[in-house]
Amino acid sequence: MHIVVVGLNYRTAPVDIREKFSISEEQTPIALRMLKNTKSILECVMVATCNRTEIYAVVDRLHLCGHYIRSFMQNWFGVSREEFAKHLYVYEDEGAIEHLFKVTCGLDSMIIGETQILGQVKDAFLLAQSEKTTGTLFNHLFKQGITMAKRAHSETTIGENAVSVSYAAVELGKQIFGDFRNKTVMIIGAGKMSELTVKHIHANGAKKVIVVNRTISNAKKLAEQFNGIACSFDGFHKYISETNIIISSTGSSDLILNKGQVESLMHNRKTSSPLFMIDIAVPRDLDPDIIDIPNVFLYDIDDLEGIVQNNVEQRKHEAEKIEIMIAQEIIAFENWYNTLGLGPVIQALQEKAADIHAETMESLLNKLPDLDEREIKVIRKLSKSIANQVLHDPIQRIKEMAGDRKGDAAIQLFSHLFALEEKLEENKELVRLNHLEEKKQKAAEEKAKILPLYNHKLAARP
Repeated sequence: MHIVVVGLNYRTAPVDIREKFSISEEQTPIALRMLKNTKSILECVMVATCNRTEIYAVVDRLHLCGHYIRSFMQNWFGVSREEFAKHLYVYEDEGAIEHLFKVTCGLDSMIIGETQILGQVKDAFLLAQSEKTTGTLFNHLFKQGITMAKRAHSETTIGENAVSVSYAAVELGKQIFGDFRNKTVMIIGAGKMSELTVKHIHANGAKKVIVVNRTISNAKKLAEQFNGIACSFDGFHKYISETNIIISSTGSSDLILNKGQVESLMHNRKTSSPLFMIDIAVPRDLDPDIIDIPNVFLYDIDDLEGIVQNNVEQRKHEAEKIEIMIAQEIIAFENWYNTLGLGPVIQALQEKAADIHAETMESLLNKLPDLDEREIKVIRKLSKSIANQVLHDPIQRIKEMAGDRKGDAAIQLFSHLFALEEKLEENKELVRLNHLEEKKQKAAEEKAKILPLYNHKLAARP
C-alpha cells in the first residue's frame, strides 16, 4: 500500500483555476464515495478550501493511481485534464506524509503559521471517517497530524505575531489601549486595506465606527456593516474630538490632517485617552510631523509593513522548529506502519498457544477424571499463566524489531520459528470471506444512497 496526495493550491494555480475545483458541503460526501469507488483507491480524504483542493489517498498501485485520480477530478469537476494537469502536484509515501503535516501546521499556507487550515483538515478527515472512506492508515495518520499541529502551535510562537498589515495595526492598537472596548474608530476613505483594518478593530470590541468618504453613498454602504455613522469630507471634523482611532486611506494628493489641526484637536478633547492614527494612503494623508504631538501615535504603511516583515521572519524561525517536529513524527508514523504486519502474527501465535492449552487440558482431564471443579480451575489458570509468561518476552522483542527498517524480515523469521504459517493462512482466508461479505453489504448501501440522487438527476433533465 502507498500514500499519495494529488492537488493544486495558491502557489501552483491561479484563482480562476482553483475556483473550478470548489465543492459544496452537500456535494462532498457524494464525491468522497465516488472517489473511494475509484479503481486502486483504498482510503481517501478531500481537503478543499479557497486556497487549495487536495486529494489524499491510500492506493494499492502507485504507478497508476495518479491517472485514476486525475480522471476522477476531470469527471467530477467537469474540467478537462489538459486545463488543470500542469497545475497539479503529486507527493508519494514519505513526501505525502510530510506534506500533510506541513499543511496541518500552517507551514504550507499563504500566511505561514495560520491555524484555520488545521480546523479545515480536521473537518475533512471527520467527514471522510463518517462516510467510511478512511481506514487503518488514514485514521492513524490524520489523527497524528492534527495532534502534532496542536502541539506545534502550543509549543512554539508561530501564531503569535501579526503577519498582515491590518492585523499589525490591531496589535499596535492593543499595545496603546490594552483593548478596543468603548473606543471610537474613524475611517477616512473606503479603501480595501482600511476597510479590513476597521473590521478587525471592530471585531476586537470597538463600539462606534464613523466612515468618512467623498461619495456619501459609499460611506453609508461601509458604515452599515458596523452599524456606524456615515459623513462627507465636509463634516468629519465635528466627530474627531470623540475619536480614539483614525484610519486614513484616500486617493488625495494633499494632506487630510496636518500637525496644527491635530494639536488643536488634542487641546480641545474631553478625554486624556491617546489618539491612534494609521495612515495607509500613498501618498500620505496625515502630516508626518503629527508624530511629535504628545499622546498621539502615528503609523504609516511602511511602519506596518516593517512590523509585518519582522514578524514573518520570526514565524519562519519558529517554522524551523516545527520542521524538526515533523521529521520526528514521520519516523514515528513509519515505525507504527512497520508494525502493522505484526498484528496477525501475534494473533496467530496467541491462538496457537490457546489451541495447545485447550488440547492439553482436555488430555489432562481424560487422564485425571476425579479432579473437582476447584482443582480444574486452578490447573487451567496456572497452565494458562505459564503459556502467557513464555510468550511475553518473544512478543515484546518482535514488537521492537518490527519497528526497524528490516522489520518485515524479522516478522517473517518469527513466523517461521513458531511455525505460524498454517494458522496465518487460516486467518487470512477467514478475513477474506468476511471482507467479501462486508463489500457486498457496502455495495448495497452505496446503491441505496446514490440511486435516488441519480434518478433525481435524470428526472431533472429536459
